[in-house]
Amino acid sequence: MTNAKGTAMNYPLPPVGEGLLEVELVRWLVRPGDAVVPGQGLAEVMSDKASMEVPAPFAGTITELAATPGTKVKVGQVFLSYNPTKGEEAVETVKKPTPTTSEPTPAALPAPGPREASLTGSGTELRVGPKTAAAALKESNGHPPSMLPPAAPSVRMLARKLGVDLTHVHGTGPHGRILLDDLTPFLAPKSNGPRPAPTPTPAGTDTSKLDFGVAGTRVKLIGMRRKIAEHMVESKRHIPHYSYIDECDMSDLVRLRSQLREPLANAGVKLTYLTFFVKAVARALKEIPITNSTFDEAAGEVILHDKYNIGVAVAAPNGLIVPVVKEVHKKDILTIAADIERLSNDAKAGKSKIEDLRGGTFTVTSVGGIGGLISTPIINYPEVGIMGVGKVVKRPVYDANGNLKPADIVYLSFSFDHRVVDGAIGAAFGNAVLRYLQSPALLLLPEKPGV
Repeated sequence: MTNAKGTAMNYPLPPVGEGLLEVELVRWLVRPGDAVVPGQGLAEVMSDKASMEVPAPFAGTITELAATPGTKVKVGQVFLSYNPTKGEEAVETVKKPTPTTSEPTPAALPAPGPREASLTGSGTELRVGPKTAAAALKESNGHPPSMLPPAAPSVRMLARKLGVDLTHVHGTGPHGRILLDDLTPFLAPKSNGPRPAPTPTPAGTDTSKLDFGVAGTRVKLIGMRRKIAEHMVESKRHIPHYSYIDECDMSDLVRLRSQLREPLANAGVKLTYLTFFVKAVARALKEIPITNSTFDEAAGEVILHDKYNIGVAVAAPNGLIVPVVKEVHKKDILTIAADIERLSNDAKAGKSKIEDLRGGTFTVTSVGGIGGLISTPIINYPEVGIMGVGKVVKRPVYDANGNLKPADIVYLSFSFDHRVVDGAIGAAFGNAVLRYLQSPALLLLPEKPGV
C-alpha cells in the first residue's frame, strides 16, 4: 500500500513466536522521520511468556506508527509505514496466520530474530525509549542514522555511556549486528595510572539505574510493570502468606569470606554473601523437603521437588528479574558464585535466557545492599517459600559467658504458603539455614551422595 506520494510501504507485524497470534506493544523504539537500517529495533512487544524486540528487515525512513503502546497488535496487522531507501526492496506483507501456524515464513522474518526474556516472576531486557532523528544523529557521533551499523537499543545506550563510535566497532552478530560482547574491549581502563579504590557496592544494588519516576506525571501500567503487578496480585490472591523473622550471627561467615575473597578474586571468582545464603538454603531445603515444593491447586496436590533450584531476585533497570541457579546441591561454592555473577550480569544487561529464568523451587531476595534490615517478601508463585536478606550490621551481643562482644548480625525474613508450610515447619527450616550460616565451613564440604 502506498501513500499520496506513492512511496510509503506498510509493514505488518511479522510472526514473533510459535503459536503467538497477538502481542502487546510495550514501546516504540523509533519515531516518524527516523531512518532505520536492517536489524535495528523497531519496537518492544510482549506476549504472556516473553518480552522481545522486533527488528527491521528493511532500510528506510519511518513515516507512520500504526499502534499505541499498551494495545494489542495481531500478527499480520499493519504495524507501521515507511519509505524504503532507494535501491532497497520493500518487505512483502505477511498473511495473517491461522491457529495452526507453527513456523514463520522465512520472507516474513528478519535475519536477527527477537530476543526473549522470561516474565514469570521476573523482568525484561534493557531498553531505551524512542529516539528522535536529532537524538539518533547525536548517538552516532555525527554519522547519518542511515549509516549506523545494526545494534540493539541496549547496545547503543551502552556505547553512548562509553563514548564509543559504533561505526568503528566490528559486529560479530548476524549480518554484522553489534552485540554487547563486542563492546567488551572498550570497558578496559584507558590509562595505566593509579586508579582510585572503588566504593564497595553490593551486586545488583546500583540505584542510579533504577526508575524512580517523575513527579507530577501519570504512567500507564504496561509491559513489564503490568506483568509484575499481575504476578504479585496472583501470588497474594492464591497464597495465604505468613512471615517468620530471625536473627543470625554472621561473624564466622564474615571472617571466612574475608579470607577467601582475595584469592578467589585473583582466580576470577567474585565471592559475595549471597553465594553462602543460596548454598545454606539448598542444604536446609534438603532437610525440610516440604519447603522445596509447589502447590498444584487444580489437582489439590503438593509437589515435592528433588532438585534444588534457587531463584535470586535481581533489581534490573526495568523491573525485578529472578534468574535461577540450577541444581545448587550438586555445586560447590566457587561454581555457585560464578553462576550468580553470570546470571546477575545477564539480567542487568538484558541478556537473560529463558532457560535461566525458569524452574525455580525457592527464592532468595536481598534488600541489604540498598540498606534495609527486615522485609516481608512476597512468595514467587507457585513456590511455597522465599527468604529475604537484610544488610549485615555490627552489633554488641552477649557470648555464652555473659560477656559483651561485637558481632556481625543479619536478619532473615521468611515467607511461607500457610496451606503447605505450618509455623513450626517454617521455624525448623529457618533454624537449619541459621545453623549452616553460623558454621559456614560446613558449606565448603561436599554433600554426601544420596543425602
